[in-house]
Amino acid sequence: MPERPDISIVIPLFNEVESIGELCSWIDRVLGREQLRYEIILVDDGSTDGSWEEIRRIASEDGLLKALRFNRNFGKSAALNTGFQYASGEVVITMDADMQDSPEEIPELYDMIVRDQYDLVSGWKKKRRDPLGKRLPSRFFNLVTRAISGIPIHDFNCGLKAYRSSVVKSIHVYGEMHRYIPLIAKWQGFNRIGEKPVEHYPRKYGSTKYGFERFIKGFLDLLSVTFVMRFRRAPMHFFGSLGTISFLAGFIITAYLILSKVRSIYLHLPYRDVVDQPLFYLALVAILIGVQLFLAGFLAELYTMSSERESNYPLIDKIGF
Repeated sequence: MPERPDISIVIPLFNEVESIGELCSWIDRVLGREQLRYEIILVDDGSTDGSWEEIRRIASEDGLLKALRFNRNFGKSAALNTGFQYASGEVVITMDADMQDSPEEIPELYDMIVRDQYDLVSGWKKKRRDPLGKRLPSRFFNLVTRAISGIPIHDFNCGLKAYRSSVVKSIHVYGEMHRYIPLIAKWQGFNRIGEKPVEHYPRKYGSTKYGFERFIKGFLDLLSVTFVMRFRRAPMHFFGSLGTISFLAGFIITAYLILSKVRSIYLHLPYRDVVDQPLFYLALVAILIGVQLFLAGFLAELYTMSSERESNYPLIDKIGF
């Protein structure tokens, strides 16, 4: 039985044919020098520029290279989640394929997991080699994420991270949630989260695959992951609380209107019919919303107890598995 590698390096890629060979050679040099057992897992996220053919060529020369290929582009989260499933190393390192992350950082990231007993270490691109138009929105995004998550790291979106194997086997990443893996890990009970300043290089080949819209999507994803992580095991706590408030507000208003009419009749005072008052219809809407929220909570509880989300992305080719 082959020895378990010390490190699994998971690299998602999309149309990075120019950089793949150079990046793998750089990783080989660094980890060979450190005498660490390792495997490289490339996850081709539906590239159309010949990246898979280049991966096949490299794999024929490098027995430590493994690769997975999607039949279309599913996104970085899908690529990472699939790579995590196949990673067998004691420590899992993730990095981007665009040559902006340096493999020279890997040995120290590995030591921080093994020696310092961190569950997760996130890279911090302290000196970013990106234009101001990317740096300023990124700083704001990280400030908001830090405030909401309570995790004191500076760069949630840095692709260069290190994980204890048990972390990546315990989390499920989907949609665009790769930015919030530290938050997802924290909700799973992995609280030892560290940070390491890392070197950030200018992009050497190709162009960025992300535009300004990623910050809008990122904020929406932050709200989504916060809600899901907090209430996924007890959705009734959320829907039931809102339903109770809405139902009680509608009930109290309706009772007030009815009692006011009864009082006016009893005292022979002028009065309006309950159904002639707009406030009655607002109260009725609040009661109906309260009931619907309760039903949503019950259905969510039933779903949570009876099933568990699983996402399988169709692979059309593999190397080394």
